[in-house]
Amino acid sequence: MAIPKIVAYPLPTGQEIPSARMSWTFDPGCAAVLIHDMQNYFLSPFEADASPIAPVIANIVRLKRCAHAAGMPVFYTAQNGNQDPRDRGLQADLWGPGMTDAPGHQNIVEALKPGEEDIVLVKHRYSAYQMSNLAHHMQARGRSQLVICGVYAHIGCLLTAAEAFQRDVKPFLVADALADFSRERHDMALAYAAMTCAVPLTLDALSRSLPQGEAS
Repeated sequence: MAIPKIVAYPLPTGQEIPSARMSWTFDPGCAAVLIHDMQNYFLSPFEADASPIAPVIANIVRLKRCAHAAGMPVFYTAQNGNQDPRDRGLQADLWGPGMTDAPGHQNIVEALKPGEEDIVLVKHRYSAYQMSNLAHHMQARGRSQLVICGVYAHIGCLLTAAEAFQRDVKPFLVADALADFSRERHDMALAYAAMTCAVPLTLDALSRSLPQGEAS
């Protein structure tokens, strides 16, 4: 039931990312960024200095810097350790009790430590919307697009994108700022999203829609 060790794999590049059925244009004035589940517990199965997680962390650092420069809100999801079984629900049947409240589990990776201007949402289910006030924060800030990065692509990131779509929020999945159990599952998440609910794209492609000077 524990998260399996993850073998290193290369991130998808521009030509490998499926084309979305949707023709949405990314607009930083309408968008917020969601950094999904980048806690030490969820990152521990990866080889720390290898792809996918090493370049994903670097790309999320860059994405967050771009977001702040463009005035985009940045949200994080983070689970609490030692979850009450009533809060953990059916996830315990698949993944066991989950993380403890030890810093080695619960803390967000140091390179992505939230700043005072960032908003950390307590994570309860696969989708970041479930049992949280993400929708309220988005509406209060007039945001109708959600840029999603983090782990794991085919689980929480994909389910958050699907729920955003059902709430009439346009999701964008940053393909090279996501990591997963394997390249096969990473690709599956992008393909499913492109067919049904989101626009997958590279960080470079998204950065081209930012004001000049914010993409580096």
